[in-house]
Amino acid sequence: MAIYRVRSLLPLSQCKSKFSSYFLQSFSVRRLSASTTPPQSQQVGFIGLGNMGSRMANNLIKAGYEVTVHDLNRSAMKLFSERGILTKESPFEVAETSDVVITMLPSSANVLDVYTGPNGLLRSGNVLRPWLFVDSSTIDPQTSRRLSVAVSNCSLKEKKHNRETPVILDAPVSGGVLAAESGTLTFMAAKICNNLALAVSMLGVSEGFALGQSLGISATTLTKIFNSSSARCWSSDTYNPVPGVMEGVPSSRNYDGGFASKLMAKDLNLATTSAEEVGFKCPLTLQAEQIFMELCNQGHGTKDFSCVFRHFYSGKDET
Repeated sequence: MAIYRVRSLLPLSQCKSKFSSYFLQSFSVRRLSASTTPPQSQQVGFIGLGNMGSRMANNLIKAGYEVTVHDLNRSAMKLFSERGILTKESPFEVAETSDVVITMLPSSANVLDVYTGPNGLLRSGNVLRPWLFVDSSTIDPQTSRRLSVAVSNCSLKEKKHNRETPVILDAPVSGGVLAAESGTLTFMAAKICNNLALAVSMLGVSEGFALGQSLGISATTLTKIFNSSSARCWSSDTYNPVPGVMEGVPSSRNYDGGFASKLMAKDLNLATTSAEEVGFKCPLTLQAEQIFMELCNQGHGTKDFSCVFRHFYSGKDET
């Protein structure tokens, strides 16, 4: 199979190509800047310019890569074209001009369409220009395997790095919009498990803050206590869900511009489905999925998932 699962940052050096190692580490180990020198003559295509993808693409551009972008949202593409960045009307057109293609998409269905749809990356049949595909979407394992088979059945127009067939990396990311913007994302192969734990921890922290407020304890005081004791976690010290406690996080801007609740609900569904397939019981995941689905049904699906503090627990802003 042509798919590689990226377990952590350090083993990336074991990837079969120097560029794939350099490329992923440039996202997650170092902050990209114009002074970073990318490998020569690598044309990079980027598909999916949402909250995460647009920032990832920007970092590649800042690093000096020649980037071509595509998104179904024309407004998103316009922001790049106005800066002189080449845009294409379909994934197929991106593939025709790229050596490496990165995809950052919201669902398995979107990924399948971008790769194997009528105007997908693999439309040209068995002979492709891109030698490396990097899918940073959070999707189910079955879809990743389907993509692996599809890519494995292709060959390269030109031999690259002693390879005659293209490679696809299964490389979902963690760190959210803040890390995407700063170039400090973590690439992994266990995103479903990571987001399961993240959802449950956000619910626990939010529940604790809301209870504390009901007992007359301010969120600022609780934050100091949490972060200097055993309750400390990413949801309390980096991504605090209480408006007015922390600057620069979605809760400080009405829960806009973060990781959408509908995407968290989708990831939790992937987790519960995967658990069912192997006969694993996951009661907390099931409960978390129900809570985030309720948020979506109430019209909060596009808000950052930390909005569970306000819209499920009825937590109050810090004054």
